[in-house]
Amino acid sequence: MKSVATGSEPSEQTGTIVMQLRDPGAAGTVTRRSPAAEAPAQTVPAAAPAKDGAGSRSDNDWVARNYQILQQQEQQTVKRFPFEKKDFNIVTHQRTDQINFDNHYLYHTAWAARVVKRIAPAKHVDISSYTYFATILSAFIPVDYYDYRMLPVTLDDLHCGTADLYQLPFEDDSIASLSCMHVVEHVGLGRYGDNPCYDGDLKAFQELSRVLAPGGDLLFVVPIGKPKIVYNAHRIYSYDQIITAFSGLHLEEFSLIPDDKYHGMMKSPDVSIVNAQNYGCGCFWFKKH
Repeated sequence: MKSVATGSEPSEQTGTIVMQLRDPGAAGTVTRRSPAAEAPAQTVPAAAPAKDGAGSRSDNDWVARNYQILQQQEQQTVKRFPFEKKDFNIVTHQRTDQINFDNHYLYHTAWAARVVKRIAPAKHVDISSYTYFATILSAFIPVDYYDYRMLPVTLDDLHCGTADLYQLPFEDDSIASLSCMHVVEHVGLGRYGDNPCYDGDLKAFQELSRVLAPGGDLLFVVPIGKPKIVYNAHRIYSYDQIITAFSGLHLEEFSLIPDDKYHGMMKSPDVSIVNAQNYGCGCFWFKKH
């Protein structure tokens, strides 16, 4: 049976918005769908006067007003682009006071990059973590990236191959610098087309430990807090479950990305804080002695 070593990546919660944007003074409307899930049609009225105060003007009014302004500005300068209704793709969810971000994926990749910098290996091997991590890291050190599915990317110092987390294609004690981040929690739950296997994650733990070289470093990341299976998305582990799973390795460092996304990272927090999380993110740096 094959496992799915999946480069688990954050998804944008944009939603499809169907806008019917009316051009003041012109007949007809244009409809444009954005590429996510369906939402009810909305009609953008003619431009309304600007109002003071953030959020006091509706998204539709805001889009229509900006469209009208751009049309007027286009008539007063050199036209450099086609500006046609058939090309509209209305986006409103990014008009915010702060940049939205996925705290798990922003912080755990930043944490891992800093640890790899401290380790300074000659080469790093990554098993199915966030693809942006491997591709950016390869600018500084050679990276071998493996996933159940091929990543069709060509970059200097990046090698892409396929691997099965149930049976990694490496010799025992052979990899000096290894990462597998936000991956194992999915293995065996069928989310990515893999066959169901309740203990699939245990097999993955064993394989990661097997291939890690003596003196080698493993960067391992999973959701952490109150343990449970959130079928078919992922598992959430307790701190002790991960420590037990890698009992043959030494924990060099642990950091927590807590439920509160604006808290940042917590280095070496008390275990009681870790296990109180609903969907925290545990960042473990293990070494094989």
